[in-house]
Amino acid sequence: MSAATVAARAVMPLAGHAREARVRSMRAAVALVVGIIAGYALSGGILEILRDPIEQIALARNASLNYDSVSAAFDLKVKIAVVAGIILSSPVWLYELFAFVSPGLTPRERRMTAGYTTAAIVLFAGGCALGFTIFPHVVEVLTSFSSDQDSSILNASTYVDFVVKLVAATGVAFVLPVFVVLLNAVGLVSSSTIRRHWRVVVVAIVLFSALVTPAADVLSMFLVAAPMSALFAAALVITHLADRRRARRDALDRR
Repeated sequence: MSAATVAARAVMPLAGHAREARVRSMRAAVALVVGIIAGYALSGGILEILRDPIEQIALARNASLNYDSVSAAFDLKVKIAVVAGIILSSPVWLYELFAFVSPGLTPRERRMTAGYTTAAIVLFAGGCALGFTIFPHVVEVLTSFSSDQDSSILNASTYVDFVVKLVAATGVAFVLPVFVVLLNAVGLVSSSTIRRHWRVVVVAIVLFSALVTPAADVLSMFLVAAPMSALFAAALVITHLADRRRARRDALDRR
């Protein structure tokens, strides 16, 4: 850390930090409001996409989304708007958060934070995209357990919550290798420990893939398990190389 950075941290008073936090929070809040407004405008189209699997089921038997109160349809549009607003405004509030904490970090910590955050965002987005791709098949399979003589009348809010949780769970699963690399970087987990437990990780990946793709065929499960396994393998290679680099550096320091 340079002397100028230390001096800047020492000079900036608590009131300055509070003022900066207030300004950045206002910017993030404005971006969130704009994103929610845009999300509300898009909520009808989003709901049409989410309703498509139900319409496909309705071709074979009675199936529809149900609103159980007078305000339920409006409430659902607001819920979709909030979720969409958080996603649409995420570049702004993530930048404001990073810009607020970065002055207190060393250049190395700043690079690490930016790198891990970028990787996590990209992988989370990729996982969510995959979850959004497979959710119609999941809905079709789960509703197929009912008889053709039965009706699938689904609560609209509960149905949207299910889709959001499925997509978010797939996104989070894709981010887990980043946390493995991060734990290795701070010295909490070694690559040898990860390598010893690879069978447990593979079983967990297969079980998770089976849960989010409850289909009779293995293709859907493979589409989830294959990229997750590849990400775990990549994390294992990265941690192995990092451990070797640290071991060489420690050996040089002891000389």
